[in-house]
Amino acid sequence: MTSLSLKVRPMKTLDLDTPPRRFHVVDRVFIWESHHKLPKTRLTEHYKLTISKNFVKMPFFLNDRSSKVGVIGVPIHMGQPRPGTEHGPEAMREGGLISKLEGLGLDVEDQGDLFLEKHDEDIHDHPAKNVKNVGSASSQIADSVYNTIKSGRTCLALGGDHSMAIGSIYGHSLAEPDHVVIWVDAHADINTPLTSSSGNMHGMPLSFLVKEVQPYLPDIPHFDNIKPCLSAKNIAYIGLRDVDPGERYIIEKLGIHSFSMTEVDKFGIKDCVEKALHAVDPEGNKPIHLSFDIDALDPSLAPSTGTPVPGGLSIREGNYIAEELAATGRLTCVDLAEVNPKLGNDRDNETTVRSAITIIQHCFGNRRQGVYPKDYKFPIPEKVVLPMPS
Repeated sequence: MTSLSLKVRPMKTLDLDTPPRRFHVVDRVFIWESHHKLPKTRLTEHYKLTISKNFVKMPFFLNDRSSKVGVIGVPIHMGQPRPGTEHGPEAMREGGLISKLEGLGLDVEDQGDLFLEKHDEDIHDHPAKNVKNVGSASSQIADSVYNTIKSGRTCLALGGDHSMAIGSIYGHSLAEPDHVVIWVDAHADINTPLTSSSGNMHGMPLSFLVKEVQPYLPDIPHFDNIKPCLSAKNIAYIGLRDVDPGERYIIEKLGIHSFSMTEVDKFGIKDCVEKALHAVDPEGNKPIHLSFDIDALDPSLAPSTGTPVPGGLSIREGNYIAEELAATGRLTCVDLAEVNPKLGNDRDNETTVRSAITIIQHCFGNRRQGVYPKDYKFPIPEKVVLPMPS
């Protein structure tokens, strides 16, 4: 293969015989993770590279893990006071989620809903509510997420209230200890039991997981199987707009990367996503966990959720986040939390479920410019009549 040199963004001369891990193609970043495993003579053929003046065009491919998805239903509602989030996984499945993922050419293994044991005799004298139920569920969630990721599949965890992330992130850390977290939410969910005004554990998951927050936590019974697994530097928020005083204090004290709706409005979603990814993973080589609370979207797009906050992300912005994370090739686990079909009317439910499924599809390869499965065969006539030579 002839060595090719070309200029791409950033303006550096690159040699395709020894390709870098990533480069900018127009305004998108593609990760070249498998190039070094390919014989140089197959490089151009495998990716169908096209050189055009000063940039390279490359089709988007899901890697082997991304094309295999393990779906886990997490019917948890004890992290907040409104019943209904336990029906979120069922609502998304009934909305056609599995068939839509399969329509993208994905190998989908639907593992059904976890059976989360309910403890009627929970602890009532602790500042956090339902610690026994949430602690027990978190252990089950962690085991399931760990097993799914270790089996070679990307994990899709359908919630369920956002306390589900305690187990999903911890389980991810057991499988891939160097992972980073992109937290898309109207709320920071990093209250401690002592800073929370409600005691609801769906507003606390990150406080149990971030190592630097541990000195500020009281003893948490029934959480023996959950260990702090994240450094503050490995988290980035997008979409915040309802943050409690204690949460703001933690974010600033620990230097957690935060791109609230103020930054989204000021800089645009493209810059916020790019900065968030660079902040948590400047080398571009770590597994990514996306924890997406449906209330990150504006309530007009997701009315059936327990804590809606006006002024949220548009569906375009939500899809852009999902597309960009998918394009890294390193998205290993996705949480979709806080869909509550018991809130609102049928139209509200349909709108919320549709928004949730749209976000999920874009996490797994769907693109607004169009997409076709890897095994797609373009139809051609059985007999092609060629023009007679002149």
